[in-house]
Amino acid sequence: MEYLGRREFFKVAVAGMALAGTPAIARDIVFVPGTGTPASSGLSPLLLNRAKAALEIHKKRIRNHDLLAIADFSRASRDPRFHIVDLRSGQSTALLVAHGKGSDPSHSGWVQHFSNQPGSEATSAGSYLVGGTYFGQYGESRRLIGLEPENDQAENRAIVIHPAWYVSQSLIAEQGKIGRSQGCFAFAQADIRQVLERVAPGTLLYAGKA
Repeated sequence: MEYLGRREFFKVAVAGMALAGTPAIARDIVFVPGTGTPASSGLSPLLLNRAKAALEIHKKRIRNHDLLAIADFSRASRDPRFHIVDLRSGQSTALLVAHGKGSDPSHSGWVQHFSNQPGSEATSAGSYLVGGTYFGQYGESRRLIGLEPENDQAENRAIVIHPAWYVSQSLIAEQGKIGRSQGCFAFAQADIRQVLERVAPGTLLYAGKA
């Protein structure tokens, strides 16, 4: 398969991928045993309720109603703050995820603010529809479609899910935090397969602060 840069891919395939990335139904998703309940994995009940409300609001566009992906950016980047919640069993898995440079200019490890502006390199809050898979500069990645005014530039900004070398436990041990993305949801190489298998096309990803 031909490898494309992220921005080149979006110029060519934004329209086509909306149809090609057919959302998965529940039985198509591979579930990994959870590490605990949402509460035990550190997920804010407030964010969980917001994500459930967003699932109801956007239910016509969301095909998978059995799982939620929630990025809790009120937590530090050293903490596992990306939660994959199985709504059928109540089990939740928490993973590391990077935030954007523009949301944390001093590289403190904390999200200071959100932005939807092109060129901001910041994280955007709100509800995303998980779209199709492509192969870009980081390898296998998955595009995101912003569903709300605060993140509706996600496609134009090439905000996606991708693996990154700067998300790792070794960096946390060295500097007390992971690296920053350009606004994308970047994951450890060790975790990206689980993310891509479980956070399938047609899933709701909700990002915010408690």
